[in-house]
Amino acid sequence: MTLSGKCVIAGIGATAFGKHPGRSSVSLNVEAIRAALADAGVEKGQVDALFVKPPTSDFQMLYTVKVASALGIRTRMGGAWDQGGAANATLISIACMAIEAGQIDVAVVSFADTPRTGNAAVYARPRGDDSLYGWFGTLPGYAMIMQRHMGVHGTPREALGEIAVAARRHGAANPKAQVRNPLSMEDYMAADPLVAPLTRDDCTLISDGGGAVVVMSARRAAELGVPAPVPILGWGYGQTYEEVTYRADLTTTMATVSGATALGMAGLTPERVECVQLYDCFTIAALMTLEDYGFCKKGQAADFVKDGALQLDGALPFNTSGGLLSETGMPGMQLIHEGVRQMRGTSVNQVRGARNVVISNQGGVMQTHSTLVLGQ
Repeated sequence: MTLSGKCVIAGIGATAFGKHPGRSSVSLNVEAIRAALADAGVEKGQVDALFVKPPTSDFQMLYTVKVASALGIRTRMGGAWDQGGAANATLISIACMAIEAGQIDVAVVSFADTPRTGNAAVYARPRGDDSLYGWFGTLPGYAMIMQRHMGVHGTPREALGEIAVAARRHGAANPKAQVRNPLSMEDYMAADPLVAPLTRDDCTLISDGGGAVVVMSARRAAELGVPAPVPILGWGYGQTYEEVTYRADLTTTMATVSGATALGMAGLTPERVECVQLYDCFTIAALMTLEDYGFCKKGQAADFVKDGALQLDGALPFNTSGGLLSETGMPGMQLIHEGVRQMRGTSVNQVRGARNVVISNQGGVMQTHSTLVLGQ
């Protein structure tokens, strides 16, 4: 039995992205959820499940209970899911399976955090025994992976620049993006490294904000007269438990499993995908996801992305709202929102005629991966 297309994203909502001094992550969740419910035309009393990605910068026990209490709802099912940046896509699939099993009817998935004006210490924390030798923060692990990909496959920095330039071009046209100045390849290549070979333009933004989606069955959406439901065609997961220093291969991730599972569920091949919203916490993550999803062979991404192939008028439009590199550094939910907008035909950078979109979410240092496929 396939679940493809049986559930829909009925509503999306978000706060502004950037700085929210003095706001709690709970209050930002509530704001985003209210916006998503209004978009779906659903009352909060109809929600019987709440799934929340806990805030990265302020992890708390029973966090979903706090959000539900602040929102003023009682749910039959709920909980927080710790999978890093892969959690939002995974929670949507969990909601779908619970709906199909008859356990719930209307679910909300949300995430909010305040690392920009709150506590960003988690991003700079020491990394195990390696901290004795200066391994602090997130950048060194991705820098090692990027260095390895460049060494093994001869990947030029210009290939990573294509990722950054496309994201920033699309963010420049998005009035809600946190960073709206475009980036030229010349400026990208001239930037000094932060942790070689990563430069500032290779790295995610740090952002306060919140985002939410409403999930229900396609049948229920029709009964409620939801104005613009978007079918969920497929999902998949992949996960490794190895830290970067213990991996046998730094140039392949479990996106190979996650992507193949989701595309298979949706009945699609990479050749039939019409746009992508890929987790771009660092440019190398998006580049490797293109390879691992099968859009090109391993080590051939440099040829695949050249000459603006990822831009709106290219062969595979990518991160059309700006992604983590330009719209907001919030982990993953903004990519899902933009996928929904593309399928509704309401994106500020609309891909003409797009009938499907593939979305990736990723957590840790390429340790967890989730994929969603949406359709019209």
